Amino acid sequence: MKDHSQPNHNCQTTAVSSSPSTPLDMDAGIWSKLPEELLELVLSFLPLKNLLNLRSTCKRFKSLLFSPSFVFKHSSSPFPSFLLLSHPQCFHHFPLYDTTAATWRKLPLSLSPLLPCATGAAQASLLSSSNGLLCFLLPNSFLVLNLMTKSSRVIEFPYYPFGFEIFSLIATPAGYNMFMISSGSSSKSTLLYDSKAQSWQKFNFSETVLSNNCQETGVYFKGCLYFVTPEPFSIVCFELESGKWERPIPELPAELMFARLVSSGDGGGGEGKKLCLIGGVGRNGIARSLKVWEWECSGGMKWVEVERLPERMCKKLMSVCFHNYEHLYCFWHQGLICVCCYNWPEVLYFKVSRRTWHWVPKCPSLPDKSNCGFRWFSFMPNLYASA
Repeated sequence: MKDHSQPNHNCQTTAVSSSPSTPLDMDAGIWSKLPEELLELVLSFLPLKNLLNLRSTCKRFKSLLFSPSFVFKHSSSPFPSFLLLSHPQCFHHFPLYDTTAATWRKLPLSLSPLLPCATGAAQASLLSSSNGLLCFLLPNSFLVLNLMTKSSRVIEFPYYPFGFEIFSLIATPAGYNMFMISSGSSSKSTLLYDSKAQSWQKFNFSETVLSNNCQETGVYFKGCLYFVTPEPFSIVCFELESGKWERPIPELPAELMFARLVSSGDGGGGEGKKLCLIGGVGRNGIARSLKVWEWECSGGMKWVEVERLPERMCKKLMSVCFHNYEHLYCFWHQGLICVCCYNWPEVLYFKVSRRTWHWVPKCPSLPDKSNCGFRWFSFMPNLYASA
């Protein structure tokens, strides 16, 4: 009979500890040996917050994240896009509404570290947003910044004293321009800042083309900024390349009580494929309905009506602005036409693809009794928008 009590010298055993206190760490040398293509693929799956944190990890990660190949492959990643709210009662942060997830979020970045040391966040007024860049007005300058990369540039006023109106920020993949009408001298002029040349240009301004009481910001469409003049309503445009003012669209729909323009290129750095008109239609100064038209360039060059706001929603919109249509403004945001009011905490938007209307609810972080001064912007984070 075989004695099973004797040890079997032909067998070898290895003790493996299952204690959770001794985790298996990945050899740091493996990362340095990964091929560039594989490392790019791994990083492309990371959330935006992790990508930003990796910049300070090592020089290799930072150079890779901003390398031309990585930008080309991943710059079109589906980062969330937001409706950004600027309000006097929340000047130190910017509430964000995620239009994809249909929920409110809070931007976890403070302006204070990005502002000049002599300027407080309370003194910085948000003017415009375009292609991931934000432009603020400081006491004696403008501040253009990318909150994602924490890069910024302070742009001094072209002269002192300096006043301006009708400000617009136009950002493209190649850079950005700041457009404004100067009111700092006896005669007004058009000023344009070019980020590539880092210089100001001055052009003549004719008040017969654009009335001096026009309050609307410019809408970027096919290399030009388009504006709606006050009554009698008409459309004029400023060509950024030549600095000339023109009247390219001769007629507008009848019985307009107010008119606003939006372009599908606004905010995203594109030229824009659509130019849309949002207008209140009625008589005797009272708008009874709100319609959306699209400019048809071919086959007669005319405005084509594409949608009408349902009657019940129209009554609410007109009541919240108290029929003071100067309080209404519009902008394009990722396939949405947003209609906002300076004295109302909700946003009405039209989803172009589905042709449906919706209300964005009031931001929960705002006080119950919020003052006027609601300013909404289209904000699309962009790692590669250079300030």
